[in-house]
Amino acid sequence: MEKRKIIASLLLSIGVLLSIAFLLQIHFPQGFEVYFERAYYSQFGPLVISIELLTASYYLFIEHKNTNLALAIFGFTGLLDPILTKLGYLNSSMPLYGTIIIAACALLCLWLAFSNTFKLSPMTLLKTIISVIIGFITEIFFNL
Repeated sequence: MEKRKIIASLLLSIGVLLSIAFLLQIHFPQGFEVYFERAYYSQFGPLVISIELLTASYYLFIEHKNTNLALAIFGFTGLLDPILTKLGYLNSSMPLYGTIIIAACALLCLWLAFSNTFKLSPMTLLKTIISVIIGFITEIFFNL
């Protein structure tokens, strides 16, 4: 098995495990009006980040042409969560174990994306700006 598929499989495994863990932490309330409150939607933030990891690692596994973009989107979202929470701008619902694992995976994914390790579509300035904006929008939507 080549190096790309090994890394992708490892990231896929982490993404699946985190998705299951974050999905089990979601509380589905009784009553209709609770579904329109901000607190209900904010608990989906960690799950969305783990799904971004799943998507990026799947793209890496199949050598999709937008792999580096997906890796960068996950990487920026995964790093913006602890950074903006630590600075006090956001209030993230990500548990500590999730923050540590996601941040480590995000750093790896950003390195893979910007070094173009597997000779896929290289990151451009436009793709970088798009991935940062998507990361900020994701964080603001689920944590503000």
